[in-house]
Amino acid sequence: MDPKLLKNLEYQIIIVILLITALSILTITSATHATAPGGSFHYTKMQLIWFLLGLVAMAVVLMIDYHTIGMLSNAIYIANLVLLLVVLFMGKTTMGAQRWIPIGPFSFQPSEFSKLAVIITLAKHLDKKKTINNLKDLILVFVHVGIPMVLIMKQPDLGTSLVLLAIMFGMIFVAGTSLKLLLGTVAAGVAALPVLWQFLHDYQRMRILIFLNPNLDPLGFGYHVIQSKIAIGSGRFLGKGLFQGTQNQLDFIPEQQTDFIFAVLGEELGFIGGMVLLMLFFTLLYRTIRIAFRSRDILGSYMAAGVASMWVFQVLVNVGMTMGLMPVTGIPLPFMSYGGSSFLMNMMAVGLVLNIGMRRQKILF
Repeated sequence: MDPKLLKNLEYQIIIVILLITALSILTITSATHATAPGGSFHYTKMQLIWFLLGLVAMAVVLMIDYHTIGMLSNAIYIANLVLLLVVLFMGKTTMGAQRWIPIGPFSFQPSEFSKLAVIITLAKHLDKKKTINNLKDLILVFVHVGIPMVLIMKQPDLGTSLVLLAIMFGMIFVAGTSLKLLLGTVAAGVAALPVLWQFLHDYQRMRILIFLNPNLDPLGFGYHVIQSKIAIGSGRFLGKGLFQGTQNQLDFIPEQQTDFIFAVLGEELGFIGGMVLLMLFFTLLYRTIRIAFRSRDILGSYMAAGVASMWVFQVLVNVGMTMGLMPVTGIPLPFMSYGGSSFLMNMMAVGLVLNIGMRRQKILF
């Protein structure tokens, strides 16, 4: 890699990622009671390991010109489908979902990497098409995203499927798809909701009903949201203090190191802590969108826009979910929630965004 490229590196993004990761490690340490008598730092150590491995993955993606990555889109798309099929036939089942491929002591979740695969391959598809200005073009985009999406829904993993849908809409919007086509697609989706409802699993239907009324099952499906809202509300302005949150320390918050990590942050660091995290995410998204606009070509713009769409959707849904503003979907909070596959994929996405920003100008010799 040419050293001259480093002059265009967006160091602000790296700083933001370091700060969010620091918050993540502190919050996970509290959520898993690592400092309590008899506590273990296992989750904290593992998140640190994922972070270090993520830095390596980010550096690898950064060094390969994104045009070269785009040229590999067919291979990436096929590899993505193969891994998703392997999960269906050989995957490890945990908590009723078959989403992981066991590799020694670890588990690998292909659906997380499917997000980045769809971003890269759809960007290349749109780059070839140039514009989406008729129904046929739009159908081809839906097929491109729909195949991995269906395989992921079979696991079942509705949350990740919705993330792919958000990525697709973000990217076709940037591609200049006509408003008439977009509104028509949204209208068709709304009209199909009664049909789609029939294909949902019972627990997925219950999550939607609980979103409308958490007290429908306060000790069952509604328990997560009710306890999360209590935790965030009790944190008030400044929070109860790190490692001092009663809802967290007494295990009233379920999945507190993964899906509901924002509730732990809200209880212990309060409104201020929550706003600091959201401002960091805003800075990350602003810088990513800025890179999308300043990219030297539309391929880079589409890739950066896809990453931004993914992060926007996941942050809004996860934070909204913990406050009862969104249904519970199991979508992790980027760089905050515990999980190796999610963390590695997001660090690779950072590498891709930095890659595009770094190569926004031609190197002159």
